[in-house]
Amino acid sequence: MPEPIRVLHFADIHIGMENYGKTDPNTGLSTRVTDFLRRMDEMIDYAREHEVDLVIFAGDAFKTRSPNPTYQREFAHRIRDLSRLAPVVLLVGNHDLPPTLLKASSIEIYQTLDVPNVRVANEFEVFTVETRNGPVVIGTAPYPVRSRLLEDDSVAGMTIAQIDALLQDQLTRILEEMAAQADQYDAPRLLTGHFTVSGAIVGSERSIMLGRDIAVLLSSVADPRWDYVALGHVHKHQNLTHGRQAVPPVVYSGSMERIDFGEEGDPKGFCWVELGRQDTNWQFVQLENARPFVTLKADLRQSTNPTETVLKLIKKHRLTGAVVRLIVDLLPETEITFNEVVIKEELRRAGVYQMAAVRKQIEQPTRARLGGNPEGLTAPELLDRYLLSKEIGADRRADLLDAAQVIFEKLQAGE
Repeated sequence: MPEPIRVLHFADIHIGMENYGKTDPNTGLSTRVTDFLRRMDEMIDYAREHEVDLVIFAGDAFKTRSPNPTYQREFAHRIRDLSRLAPVVLLVGNHDLPPTLLKASSIEIYQTLDVPNVRVANEFEVFTVETRNGPVVIGTAPYPVRSRLLEDDSVAGMTIAQIDALLQDQLTRILEEMAAQADQYDAPRLLTGHFTVSGAIVGSERSIMLGRDIAVLLSSVADPRWDYVALGHVHKHQNLTHGRQAVPPVVYSGSMERIDFGEEGDPKGFCWVELGRQDTNWQFVQLENARPFVTLKADLRQSTNPTETVLKLIKKHRLTGAVVRLIVDLLPETEITFNEVVIKEELRRAGVYQMAAVRKQIEQPTRARLGGNPEGLTAPELLDRYLLSKEIGADRRADLLDAAQVIFEKLQAGE
């Protein structure tokens, strides 16, 4: 019985995410950028300890398509470390694509310099990679770019929906051809792709999406001619073929750090695969040090001492190192006695890493909520009033206000 090929599968590093971070005076980097880099370091330590044979990065190295040189350097250090352990395949995701077709992608430099043991996968193709435990057949499916897959003449006069359907048909055909090509080999086979598969549960990646998304049919990738399908693009870890027989695991490794509160409850980590022809086992390796995001909620409308109620709530949670937001429901009468300064001081003593927001939702009669003179209101207050007028639920309203706060802060800073 041949030894299984030990594969590291990870994706969606997004180096450059700085949400809820502060500048580290020692490095000049945002502490949130450091979070992402440390998760990579922990993953590399695991790969080294478990003697990895093959590394699959399923796309999206940076937050933007034009990352600054410091972020490129930090990513390069870690790719060098991985390449010293085993062959590395870097798949091009939507955040890795160049801003225009004639420019280079953010990871193309590894191909240009012909970096040993590193292959940049920017085409739909099938090839073999030699590992210490034998060859692996790899199919690569980078993020589908319409202009590369469809001729301009073929979409003339079509609606967006018709173009999307045509692109999906083209992707289905390409993936079928790749599976047929892989089927010519006796070696273990792995398909890696960066796109949304129908049925996947999506999350915060929607808030940082670059370009319009096309869903690939699950049947196009859940093909028994593959032994494992390593996906990137969706940040929530999941196995789309869980419990199904005679099909390969179709797995999103998910991202290794939380971006915002949309990923609050999601475990973060990478996948460790023992790949064999029609005999593959895998596991999700959770990174326990991923930055926790915690939402504290309290209905204080009937509370006689709203400040004390929140202080007791804080003591019930382990908040050391967490990004925290507090959402409280108040009446005008209880809002008067709510001491936000005391609450923030208690959160500081609890070891909170960053206080994202204290969101006070004050219940008022409808006319008072929606009417009145808007002059003198802040931008967040105006947005809140607008969302109330649209009857947006409290939880959704809080999420939208948090997301908008980042934009307001950048505008205020002149960015």
